[in-house]
Formats: sequence, C-alpha cells, structure tokens
Amino acid sequence: MTQAIPYQPFPNSFKRDLLAGKKLIGCWSSLSNAITTEVLGVAGFDWILLDGEHSPNDVSTFIPQLMALKDSASAPVVRPSSNNEVEIKRLLDAGFYNFLVPFVESAAEAKRAVAATRYPPMGIRGVSVSQRSNRYGTVPDYFKCINDHICVMVQIESIAGTAAAEEIAATDGVDCMFVGPSDLAAGLGHLGNAGHPEVQAAMVKIFAAAKAHGKPIGILAPAEADARRYMDMGATFVGVGSDLGVFRAATQALHDRYCN
Repeated sequence: MTQAIPYQPFPNSFKRDLLAGKKLIGCWSSLSNAITTEVLGVAGFDWILLDGEHSPNDVSTFIPQLMALKDSASAPVVRPSSNNEVEIKRLLDAGFYNFLVPFVESAAEAKRAVAATRYPPMGIRGVSVSQRSNRYGTVPDYFKCINDHICVMVQIESIAGTAAAEEIAATDGVDCMFVGPSDLAAGLGHLGNAGHPEVQAAMVKIFAAAKAHGKPIGILAPAEADARRYMDMGATFVGVGSDLGVFRAATQALHDRYCN
C-alpha cells in the first residue's frame, strides 16, 4: 500500500515574495461564489483577495472558495469584515494564511490584528487541535511553525490612520501597508474622488512611512493608469480589478454591442 505524503503548508511563498519586494498583481473577488473564484484562479494572478468586508461572505462561503483555489497558482488572501479577533480566529482555522485587515487607525489596532493571528505567547489566537488549516490535526509541527507563516497586511484608509502611518509601519508583525483609496478620499471630504490632490498627498505620506520602515505597500487600483502610477511610486502588492467589475463591464459591453 502506498503511504500518503503528509500535507505540509510551509513555507508561505506569498509572504516570502511579498517581503522580498516582488511585484505581486492580484484581483479582488466579491461575487462570493466558488465557480467564479475558480475561474479567477485559472487566470494566473499572483493572488486573489476574497472579500468579507464589502461582500456577502462568511466562513461557510469562504471555504468552498479556498477549495476552488487549491490547484491555482494564485495565493488566497482574505479581508475580514473588521479587525475582530474571533472572526480572524475562525478564518485562520478555515485555512487562510494571508490577511488584509481593514480600517486600522493606530499602532495599538495594528498590534491587535497581529496578535489575533498568533498563538500564545506571541498572540491570542485560540487553539483548536483539529481544524482545516492543520488538515484536521495531521500537519507535523503546525503549532510550532504556523505563527511565522501568517501574513498580516493592514489597510490605512482614514485621517487617523494616515496620521499614525509611521507608528503602524513600525509595528512588529505588520508585513505590508495597504492604502484604501475610496475610504481615504471620503474621510478627507472628497467622496468618489481619490485623485484629489489632498487624497494623493495623504497616499504619499503612507507610502513614505512604509518605505521608511522597509514595509511593502499595496493598493487597489482598477484603472490601469492609476495602477501603473502607484507601481511607479513603489507599490508592489497591487489589485488591478475585481470579478464584479470585470463581469459588469463585459456584460454591459455585450449588451451595447447588440442592443443599441
């Protein structure tokens, strides 16, 4: 009888490449469906973000999408609905290793996000000895090694977060700073206008803080001109579109081709 080869989730190649400064291009997944996520995975992006903040996702919908990406070259990234240690614990147990935590406004909040992803004594992650992430208790040395392979990216998208960007970037365990252009614009009084000079100046400040502390910087930029400009500014973790945006644009174009 052939002996099964133990599943081994280490190392986290996405985190390794992110910290090495490799340019990682990805796509947002908002449709909350395993089939559409599987199609995204076929495309070959470096990463796919499964969104739990602005999409109707939870652990029960995330797991089929993780399964759909199992054979994909795209690394799954998850955005929880908030910086909540219970939700983050459940997502870790479900099998996520890469987190984009929204609306982080201080070093204390950044430390809380990191702590939620680490087992004691490094953090506060609750222990389940048998869960999907450790293949139901069969991964050798899981508890010994997993802390080092969780990737935490924090989203800066407010006036307070921008003001605290230096302190957030200096926080141990924060692997990447991520700019949220839409909420940042709204917070600065320019809702729907991320290109406003005041918003762009705030972005420059966040980019500079990340660079000063040797942290990669990320951003979501569906418009190609914006994406390329931010990459020229130093962004290496760049979302260039979403399943929802691509589907909406393509269906509208198909309609307009025949129905106008």
